[in-house]
Amino acid sequence: MTMIIRELRPDARADLEGFARVRHLALPYVLSTPESLAYDLTRMHPDAHYRPLVAVADGEVIGTAQVHLAHESAEPGQGNVNVYVHPGHTRRGAGSLLVRAAEEHLAAHGAVRLHAWVLDAPGNRAFAGLHGYRASRSAYFLRLDLAGGTLPPRQELPPGVELRRGADFAGDPRPLFELDAQTVQDEPSDVDHDFTDYEAWLEETWRHPLFSAELTSVALVDGRPAAFSAARTDGGTRYATVMTGTAREFRGRGLAKLAKNDSLHRARAAGYTEALTGNDTGNEPMIAINEWFGYEVCATEVRHVRELG
Repeated sequence: MTMIIRELRPDARADLEGFARVRHLALPYVLSTPESLAYDLTRMHPDAHYRPLVAVADGEVIGTAQVHLAHESAEPGQGNVNVYVHPGHTRRGAGSLLVRAAEEHLAAHGAVRLHAWVLDAPGNRAFAGLHGYRASRSAYFLRLDLAGGTLPPRQELPPGVELRRGADFAGDPRPLFELDAQTVQDEPSDVDHDFTDYEAWLEETWRHPLFSAELTSVALVDGRPAAFSAARTDGGTRYATVMTGTAREFRGRGLAKLAKNDSLHRARAAGYTEALTGNDTGNEPMIAINEWFGYEVCATEVRHVRELG
């Protein structure tokens, strides 16, 4: 067996398809397509030093790594290394080779602390520990059957509240950027995020090929965006909410639940059959909302951290 590690390139269609295939098999709870991977390669902020890698054995992609710096963090030197190997090709050394190449790349660009998400299984956690990573926070992947399940009925809107589609802001999405930037600061995380670059947000979020402005829902209070549920789709039958939040002054009024319920109903009407989302295990308010919708935990992942040097 001959195995090599190489960079993923936007013009390497076979590698893009292999990367998406391995990610789907190893992590079926996160949307990924060859088109979205190619887009990220050409649009990711240069300060991220984004460098996805593939492990190729006898011409077949059997392992992947997402590698980049958290350039939006106020604390410099935070790197991300997420490695996933084809379930049928584990214990062949692909994961270790990917980790080594990823760490060398990030260290060369000033990383001092590396973060990695690892599925909560004995073999995966042992692999992380073997490479010097210690367990930190954890998060759930959740799934909802949109085809066979029953969604809560649409509720009557409180006075002054209206629901709009994200697509209604196509002419000026800045209000959604400002709402996203505020809510992401309150998300549980090992790395603080500070969204200040509107143009980068447009490229990496609003124009992303997986993002669905049509299925994103926004709750307005007296004409002002107050809560939202951002949607992504894979172009097939899978739909995901990747961020649901409320501006601080409007919390406690059920607005996020209204926005997400609206998005879910419209996703089901559009033919999507599977809804995916994720929550930090400490985010009890959002977990309670998702349980109310009928989401069930389908997997757990554990954040691991390694200090360099």
